Amino acid sequence: MPTIIEITDFNAPELDIYARLKESQLLHLFEPAPGLFIAESPKVIERALNSGCIPLSILVEHDQIEKEAKEIIARCGDIPVFTAPFDILTKLTGFQLTRGLLCAMHRPALPTVEELCQSARRIVVLENVMNPTNIGAIFRSAAALGMDAVLLTNGCSDPLYRRASRVSMGTVFQIPWTYLPANKETSYITTLKRLGFTTTAMALKNDSAAIDDPRLAAAEKLAIVLGTEGDGLADSTIAACDYTVMIPMAHGVDSLNVAAASAVAFWELGVHYSL
Repeated sequence: MPTIIEITDFNAPELDIYARLKESQLLHLFEPAPGLFIAESPKVIERALNSGCIPLSILVEHDQIEKEAKEIIARCGDIPVFTAPFDILTKLTGFQLTRGLLCAMHRPALPTVEELCQSARRIVVLENVMNPTNIGAIFRSAAALGMDAVLLTNGCSDPLYRRASRVSMGTVFQIPWTYLPANKETSYITTLKRLGFTTTAMALKNDSAAIDDPRLAAAEKLAIVLGTEGDGLADSTIAACDYTVMIPMAHGVDSLNVAAASAVAFWELGVHYSL
């Protein structure tokens, strides 16, 4: 059974996770072992639990204990459940909780690139995408539109940052992902080609292939590579890919936001599933 603990001391060290430690600090809390992350809202926490993530503690608004948080709390076993009225929690955390519920969880161990790609047919590669909202939106589209996995360079925002996982609606726990190792000697595109992937860069190049090019749809294993907001992909990455694809625009618009572009690309190039 969970242990319900009324918050009376804002300075209690157990609350540091929620009130005083930055997400980057949580990430490195137990190095070299994985650190912690904060999941927010019942749907995100539910999907994290379904994926096997282990909860450490819960912070919940009084009014939610017998409402949306009830089933989540029951699933988490004998862990501390800190609670207080809404206005006190808002003061403690510095922001308004989404549906009055946060859960501190142990970060799962990530697979290797080889393990993740072994049975994947369509993968997403994100190069230095730094906005957590875009990361979350891309994961949601990837999960919904036929992608099997996501690879990220180390310059990307963390998919388990609270905002990223919340925007993703918890799909960061449903689609496999991992980071590409930093290797100055070998391009990650070279690694993907070694693993059997045809690589296509999403970029604003006039000599690009059409997004509905039948060669892309016919590829047995395809990696769709997306770049950072504003600057896009590095020239070296574009040059290394097998194809470059540009989404055609109307009304003088030059490009879409990376998250919007990802949804178009995944729908066109993904493996379509019947409903």
